[in-house]
Amino acid sequence: MTSFEAGTTVTLKVDREVDFGYFLTDGEEDVLLHNSDIVGEFNDEEEHTVFLYQDHQGRLAATMMTPKIEQGTYDWVEVVEVKHKLGVFVNIGIRKDILVSKDDLPEIFDLWPEVGDHLYCSLKTDKHGRLFGKLGTEDAIREVAVKAPRTAFNKNVSGRVYRLLLVGSFILTDEKYIGFIHETQRVREPRLGQKVEGRIIDIKEDGSVNISLLGRSHEILDEDAMKLYSYMESRDGAMPFWDKSDPDDIQIRFQMSKAAFKRALGRLMKDGKIYQEDGWTYFKKEE
Repeated sequence: MTSFEAGTTVTLKVDREVDFGYFLTDGEEDVLLHNSDIVGEFNDEEEHTVFLYQDHQGRLAATMMTPKIEQGTYDWVEVVEVKHKLGVFVNIGIRKDILVSKDDLPEIFDLWPEVGDHLYCSLKTDKHGRLFGKLGTEDAIREVAVKAPRTAFNKNVSGRVYRLLLVGSFILTDEKYIGFIHETQRVREPRLGQKVEGRIIDIKEDGSVNISLLGRSHEILDEDAMKLYSYMESRDGAMPFWDKSDPDDIQIRFQMSKAAFKRALGRLMKDGKIYQEDGWTYFKKEE
C-alpha cells in the first residue's frame, strides 16, 4: 500500500531522470515530477517539496506549483467549469482543476455555483484515493471568522455564500463576519459561492450578523418610482393606472404591491413629475 496520498505536500529527493521529467522518492516509493510541473531552477542533487495529485490519466504525480489548498487547509477557490452530471471544477493553483462532486452541491441545479463564483474548500480523497474538493464546514468557517463590532450595524457589506438552508443563506463577509440572510430579506435565493451585497440589520451576542439584501426604504422607493417613470416613458408619458387601480392589476403589470405603487406615485408627484386624472397618470409638462 502506498504511503503517498493525493492532496498532501511531501519533501522528496531525486531518484532518476527520464525524458519527460524526474522520478522523486522517499526511499521506498517514487512519483513522477513532470517537466511541466517544475517551477524555477531544478537541482537534481537537492530535496524538493512537492504537492501530490492525480494527473489526467489518474496516476499519482507531483508538482512544484503551490496549491491554494491541500488536505486540512481551507481557502476560497474559483469555479472554472460546471458539469451537470459530475459537479463543478475549481482552480486550486495547479495544472489540474479539482472536482467538487454534485453529491456535495445543492439538489436544485439553479443554486449550484456558476463559473467565476468561489467556494470555501479543502481537499479530500475517497476510498479509492481519488482527490476531490471538500466544501468548508461550519467549524472551518468559524475558525477564520471574527466578531462584528456594534459599530457595524447598518453598514453595507459584501461576502460569499457558503451554506444554504431552507430558511435562508449563510455568508462570510469580506470582513470575515458570519452573516445570515433570512428568506424574507432577499428577492431571490443566492447561489452557493455567489458574491452578494447587503447591509447589517442586526448583530448577535456571538458577533455574527443578520443581513438584508433588500434596499433601504428610500432606495426601494427610488427603484419603484423609476420603474413607473420608465413605463410611462414607453407609453408617451401616460399610463392607465392611478392610486385607485386594482391591486391585482398593479401586481401583474409592475410586480409590486399597491402600497409600494402608491408610495412610488407619491414620490413622483412630490417631485412634480406626474399628475392623475380619471383613472390615468400623466407626465406633467414643464412650464
